[in-house]
This record gives sequence, C-alpha cells and structure tokens, in this order.
Amino acid sequence: MNGTNFRMPARRWATVATATALAAGPVALAGAGSAHATVDQGRASAVVLRTGLDVSLLNKTVDVPLAVSLNEVQAPQSAEKTALTAQLDGVNGGQPFSVLGADVATAKATVSATKAEGYTNLAHARLHVPGLPLLSLIEIDAVTSKATCEAGKAPVATSHLPGAVTVLGKRITVTASGPTEVQVPGVGSVSLDLSKTSTTSRTAAATALELKVSVNPLKLNVADVEGTVTLAQATCEAPEVVSTPSADPAPDAKPQGAPAEAGLAETGGSSMTPYIAGGAVLLLATGGGAVMMTRRRRS
Repeated sequence: MNGTNFRMPARRWATVATATALAAGPVALAGAGSAHATVDQGRASAVVLRTGLDVSLLNKTVDVPLAVSLNEVQAPQSAEKTALTAQLDGVNGGQPFSVLGADVATAKATVSATKAEGYTNLAHARLHVPGLPLLSLIEIDAVTSKATCEAGKAPVATSHLPGAVTVLGKRITVTASGPTEVQVPGVGSVSLDLSKTSTTSRTAAATALELKVSVNPLKLNVADVEGTVTLAQATCEAPEVVSTPSADPAPDAKPQGAPAEAGLAETGGSSMTPYIAGGAVLLLATGGGAVMMTRRRRS
C-alpha cells in the first residue's frame, strides 16, 4: 500500500517542543487568584398600628398604658399579617375596647439574598381611644408605606396618603410641610406628621402618619389620653456583600541554591533563567530521541 507520511525534521520538531515548554513554564507556575463574596442577611419590618398612649381613668386614680400593635412583622423570616382589628382589655368596664378597625390592614416583610423590603397597606381605617367610644380619633381612606433596601443600591422609602383624613370629626388635608394641628374644644387636640421618611447608605424607614394625642373630653377626667400613635410604618436594612481579596500570585520560582543577585548579574542570569535551563534539558532529551529515530529509519 502506498502512503504519504509527513515527517517534521528532527531539529525543527525539537525546537517547537522547547519553545512550547518555555512558553508554558511561567503560566504553570503563576497562581490564579479568585474573588469570593459572603452575604450578611438583610432585615425588614412592617406594622399597621403602634400606640404609646397613657390612659388615666377616673380622675387619674387608674393608669393604664395603652401599648397596642397590629400586624407587626419582622424578617429575616419573611412574614405577612392581615388582621383587621386591635382590641384592648381593662379600660371599658371589663368589656373589650376596639382600638382600630379597618377593611384592609396588611403588613409584609420580605428578605432575600440581595434585597430586604417592608410594606404596609391600610384602607378605610378608624382609630378610637378610651373616653371617645363614638368619635373616631382619626379616620383614613387609604395609606401605604414602603421601604426597599437592595444590596449595592441606594435605599428607597416612600409613603402615600391620597385624599384627606378625618381627625376628631374634622375633615382635613394633611401636608408634608410640617405638623398639622387639630383642636376640638371640649375634646382635645391632635398633632399629625405626614409621610416621615429617612434613608442611610443601607437602611430606609417610612411612616405614613404619626400622631401626638392629648384627649380629655369636657375635662371630666373620665379618660385622659396622652401619647403617640404610629400608622403604617415600614423599615429595611440591605444585605451587606463583603468581597474577599483575590489570592496573591505565586512568587517567581528560583533555582535551589542559586547565588545571590550579584552573582546572577555577573553571569548574565535573570528571572527567566530557570525556564531557559529547563528548556535546554528538554531540548537535549528531545534531540537525542530524534537522532535515534533517524538512525533507525536509515538502517
């Protein structure tokens, strides 16, 4: 059978092999660093209602702290609550007292590896305090608060209160320019702050309404109510991504027992010397093999 074999001359083949070895030497010795990242889990919270009121009954002979929260949720474990009423015992002659009633009252807190978010939605809500069982302290058509904190991005906090609200029977429009004062003779006063938001590099907080309450109907001291009420609040803290520095490359390999730099300078040595020496050894071995192969073909 006739065939054609293409053979590379022994010298050329040895030269290519040596060049390949020299080129691969520095690459094989270099250490490749890699970057890793660890994530610190974020946090979020949301609450529909929180009160910090002090209720004095019967001419201050009975003092009852009115500390009520409705649909308060917190994460890392994502959670959601939708209860529509909050009640208090011990201030209504032994009968439960309804502090808040709403058609919609949602609080949600979610956390993932890259984002934390708190969200509150309140609609058709009516808030009452002891001493005013028939008159709402405040009535709200709709209000939402949202705080979003995403890793590597600026946190965002927003609150929306469309339309007007009713405070102690008065229909008013709340503005964001400052507190709105509502006074009702013979009943009391309420100061409202609208849409309080704040952000930092990793956190955000939004409160739709914050009320400062002072109520004493007709100054009868039957029920004197003082304190604060927070409606529709959401907060978050972004997950923190921490990067691990890349590993340093491996130092240049040097021949064992090599002379000091001065000696290298005298003999013309450099950092490439180990690779050249290795290539020379490989060249000698390859050349010898090529010579033997040539002799066998000739014989």
